[in-house]
Amino acid sequence: MTASLLTLTQPNSPAAEAFRTLRSNLIFASLEQPLQTLLVTSAAADEGKSAALANLAVVMAQGGRRTILVDCDLRKPRQHTLFGAPNLTGFSDWMVEPDPAPPALTTIPGVPGLQLLPAGTATANPADLLTSPRIRELITTLKAQADFVLFDAAPLLAVSDAALLAAQLDGAVLVVTSGQSRRDDVQRAKELLEKIRVRVVGAVLTNAPAE
Repeated sequence: MTASLLTLTQPNSPAAEAFRTLRSNLIFASLEQPLQTLLVTSAAADEGKSAALANLAVVMAQGGRRTILVDCDLRKPRQHTLFGAPNLTGFSDWMVEPDPAPPALTTIPGVPGLQLLPAGTATANPADLLTSPRIRELITTLKAQADFVLFDAAPLLAVSDAALLAAQLDGAVLVVTSGQSRRDDVQRAKELLEKIRVRVVGAVLTNAPAE
C-alpha cells in the first residue's frame, strides 16, 4: 500500500471522509439512472486520477459494495503499484488471449470486497484493445461479479483510449487538481465526453487547500 491510499492509511482524515461523501453521491446518482460501470479519468496527465480512483474503490468496498477496479491505463498503469499487487498478467493479456474463462482478479488484503484487474503486459496499440469486441464481453462478465466496476484509463486529451472506453460504460467522473488542472482543458474534456454521449456524473477536486 502507498501513502496515496489515504482511505487506508488515514481513515479518519478529512480527505478520507471526502471520498466517503463521493461514494454516497455516486450511490444516489445510481438511483436515478444505473451507474454500475464508471470511468474515472482526467483531462491531462499527472492530475491524480489513479490515486483518486483507488481511494474511491476502497471506500466503495468498505461500504459493503462488491467492487472491481480495472486498470485500463495501458500507457502508464499505476493501480498495481498503489495497492502493492503483481502485474504479471491482467487486462491486456485477457483481451488478446482466446480464453473463455473470466479474467483472474487480485484480492486486496485488508479490503474485503475489493478486487483488482491490473493492466497486464504492455502493448503497442492500447486503443486497439479498447475497440475490440472483447471489451463488451469483459464488461458484461465483471458486472455479473460486482456491484460497481470502476475503470482507470489514460487522460482524455492525451490519447483516444479513455473516450473509447467511456462510450461503453454507464458514466464518467473527471478528476481536477487544484492549482494544476487548466480550466480550458477540463472544459474540452467535458465537451469531448458529451459529444460521444457519455454521462458525465461530475468532477472530483483534489489537492485543494483544507480551508
